[in-house]
Amino acid sequence: MKRIRLIVVTCVLAAGLPVLTGHGQEPKQEPRKLNDALTREVSELMKRKLENSQKILEGIAVNDFDKIGKHARELTLISKQVEWRVLKTPEYEVFSNEFARNAGDLVQKARDKNIDGAALAYVELTLTCVKCHKYVRETRQARLDLFDPPVFVRAQR
Repeated sequence: MKRIRLIVVTCVLAAGLPVLTGHGQEPKQEPRKLNDALTREVSELMKRKLENSQKILEGIAVNDFDKIGKHARELTLISKQVEWRVLKTPEYEVFSNEFARNAGDLVQKARDKNIDGAALAYVELTLTCVKCHKYVRETRQARLDLFDPPVFVRAQR
């Protein structure tokens, strides 16, 4: 009985190891080069978005309205770029529009020299990012599940 449990546990761990190490979830696609180029472009935009978001937080922390406004405007420009569109769904469109609106609010709060309003707009912007990233992860995982169903290991009795 203990031996069967050991075998089952070993099989389950072996099957789950690629997932734990980050492998096994990549989509199996033929046009890898196009997909890789798009992934790099989106990754670069996300990196720029993160850098600008960090500069906004820095500006809020030191009460630098010029820095807040400058980097909020950068976020607005990034959100308008074509590569920004990761998914073509109505839900993603809502997140994208909300992000652009929150960035615009930050620009306005910086103009008004309203640090409390800027801090609140920054929190709303950050929450939009978190919600959108969660949605994208879940949507991509659901799509992978549709095309690459999991393989179940059956224990022998």
